[in-house]
Amino acid sequence: QVQLVESGGGLVQAGGSLRLSCAASGRSFSSYAMGWFRQGPGKEREFVAAITWSGGSTYYADSVKGRFTISRDNAKNTVYLQMNSLKPEDTDVYYCATKLRSDSMRSSFNYDYWGQGTQVTVSS
Repeated sequence: QVQLVESGGGLVQAGGSLRLSCAASGRSFSSYAMGWFRQGPGKEREFVAAITWSGGSTYYADSVKGRFTISRDNAKNTVYLQMNSLKPEDTDVYYCATKLRSDSMRSSFNYDYWGQGTQVTVSS
């Protein structure tokens, strides 16, 4: 069992930055790939970024590439999402998730444990 708790969301003006954190507890955090997704009202959950267990490979949605950076600190059982140059269309609830299997990093259906989400609001 893995428990995930996100933090760092909030209200920011367009062009600003936020850093989200996801603290994990439970077994073998360092063995699992981690991902960030986002979802707004009436929308499907959307892939944002993912990172392999070692941090050696990262993946990004085209909409955030060059603006967002995912990283992890296995000693702290924490994964981060640094978000720069934020836009109003980045407004959503952001979720972190962990996956146990080595299949696609971009599909939410492949993730096994989810946090409760943190709200990010970008004003224009």
